[in-house]
Amino acid sequence: MTGWQEIEAAFIKKTHFNRKRQSSFCFVVCVFFIVAAISLVLSGCGQTDGPDTDGKKTDKVQITDEKITVGLSQIGSESDWRMASTASVRSAFSSAAGYDLIFDDAQQKQENQLKAIREFIDQGVDYIILDPIVETGWDSVLSEAKEAGIPVIVYDRRIEVDDDSLYTCWIGSDFKLEGERACVWLQEYLESSGVDRNINIVDMQGTPGASAQIGRTAALEEAVMLNKNWRIIAQDTGDFTTAKGKEVMVDWLTKYGSDINVVYAENDNMAYGAIEAIEARGYKVGLDIDNGEFMVVSFDSSHNGLQLTLNGKIAVNTECNPLYGPRLTEIIQTLESGGSVEKETYIEEEQFSGISYIGTIQVRNHPYTVTHLTENIISDRQY
Repeated sequence: MTGWQEIEAAFIKKTHFNRKRQSSFCFVVCVFFIVAAISLVLSGCGQTDGPDTDGKKTDKVQITDEKITVGLSQIGSESDWRMASTASVRSAFSSAAGYDLIFDDAQQKQENQLKAIREFIDQGVDYIILDPIVETGWDSVLSEAKEAGIPVIVYDRRIEVDDDSLYTCWIGSDFKLEGERACVWLQEYLESSGVDRNINIVDMQGTPGASAQIGRTAALEEAVMLNKNWRIIAQDTGDFTTAKGKEVMVDWLTKYGSDINVVYAENDNMAYGAIEAIEARGYKVGLDIDNGEFMVVSFDSSHNGLQLTLNGKIAVNTECNPLYGPRLTEIIQTLESGGSVEKETYIEEEQFSGISYIGTIQVRNHPYTVTHLTENIISDRQY
């Protein structure tokens, strides 16, 4: 009789178990043996040092299926650009790639972004990614994220905080450079076309306080100061949307009519609205200012925006690249491996026009290519 059998017999004799209880006891004993066996196996798997196939010692790391949890606060879905940006990020942070993505659409309200970030903190995410609606008002909530030990990655639009250690890094566009490139192209076009007259410009601005609005507006205002024949006759926000862009353009047409020469639309969706309003009033959109056509300058270089550029309804379209997903995952993987990342990173962007004779412009003492559009270029693009 084994030791366990002696124990069982003694225990049964003492307590007068019936057969049913004996069976229960045997079940417990079996469970005990199974647990003990598993424990022995796990203790063996937990060894960190052991010979590999070459007889050398190696560090064996236990592999788990834990995912990296990321909270993403997106501005909204106000434009083609925004939707392309969201799709890029959501695709990159997929479950198959090893991520749990918690996505929040702020519907273009900063208070919704502040609430979302605090919810991410409460949920204990590993990283927070923020595309901020406006630049200011982030100090308090990002201080909370820092106290919780959660890195914050800002992309696309910028933020202004008293302490830049509140966020890990920023990656995005040089919005003022975009505006400068558009204005230099306009200057080159007017000079090469022999247009020697006063140019009346309406500035259809993006969301007030957004980085894109600040940079693109500043570039236009500085260009007007440098070109004595240029003047801004109206500025108003189209809030980066087609509907609001159309509404603002209708108002300007009522006030200024054919006195308008150039519509400086700070994104493609507002340009769509402006073009629709102009044509609905019986005016023409194109490059021939001297014959009364309205020239439209735009930004983003979305698929539909480039099609209008190829057709001559947008004179020049300066790219704002929305494909941030792969860049953001690179940042997180670098941080996960213990590496460091640049505090600020600008992404490279292109510029497009349907005319071919302005192939290069000079901005900030640097040459920039202006790509002559074709159908193939548009069809090959990702957005």
